[in-house]
Amino acid sequence: MTQHDSPSLPTHRPGASKQAPEALDDTSPSRTTRPWMPALLYTLGFLTVYLLAVCTPWGQRAENALFGLGVQGGEEAWIYPLSGSAYGSTPIPPMELSAKPTVMAGLAVIVVLTLVRRCWRPGCAALGVVILTIGGKEAFKSTMPRPDLVGAPENLLDQGFPSGHTAIPAALTLAVVLVVSPRIRPYVATAGVLWLACIAAATATMGGHRPSEVLGATLLACACYGLATWLLPPAAAPATRNPRALPVVTLTPALAVALASGARNDTLTRSLVSAATAFICSVLVWYATVGRPARTAHAPHGTDHPAGPGTPEHPGKRRSDATARS
Repeated sequence: MTQHDSPSLPTHRPGASKQAPEALDDTSPSRTTRPWMPALLYTLGFLTVYLLAVCTPWGQRAENALFGLGVQGGEEAWIYPLSGSAYGSTPIPPMELSAKPTVMAGLAVIVVLTLVRRCWRPGCAALGVVILTIGGKEAFKSTMPRPDLVGAPENLLDQGFPSGHTAIPAALTLAVVLVVSPRIRPYVATAGVLWLACIAAATATMGGHRPSEVLGATLLACACYGLATWLLPPAAAPATRNPRALPVVTLTPALAVALASGARNDTLTRSLVSAATAFICSVLVWYATVGRPARTAHAPHGTDHPAGPGTPEHPGKRRSDATARS
């Protein structure tokens, strides 16, 4: 090496000025792929369930037939003493008159977590999930009346799509997941999934709602959650690493809770249909929150470790360049 050579000077490489910014952009957080597809799929699922179960004669006959299995009402359901329908009983939130207090308490928890963790954008998104789900449920019920395509009895003509009692635990679970710490996010989702399994199965087996109405409420909440995560900046979007055994540990008790909450003394078919519907709802919420891995745009081949602004090149690379100049 001569005295006039300076090893500290950067080496000019043709095309380096053009390739480095592109490589940097490919690995930057702003290029994280936003999950717009789940929101679309959940919305299409919601509309499909409505069209098949409510707007077709065979869909209405199939669900109306469930009300003819066993006696009318929920007295034969195992969960009836805890539903709030029995005189003097305390309902499981959000059954019966506890629906509105449950929503208000859930919104208060979201606000407190947002203030404590100072996660303003996820907090606003969480509030939006609850408001859009509850408001969308009310708007859909009032604007889309249930057509009578099979000459059903008058007591089966009330529009209940989607189920409000099911929408509340689904929306609150998805909303709270947005504002809690990533370390406890899978466990919060687990508690919410078990709660949803209980309420969804109880709502269906006691005759308050049809299975399609329970499933539609869950799909609506998942669609609102997907929309919220899509609109969030990539840095604020939830990213969860769930333990490998947690899905089994979560969904197995969810199935047991759904079977127990949907069980009746007078009909096995209605019990199993209610439990299966509740379990599907649990799987949907679990997959929406922690089951779907985050997708990130990858750098092109050959630019796995680009040198960005302010990042020094590898020391060995500088030494080899200086040696070549000597």
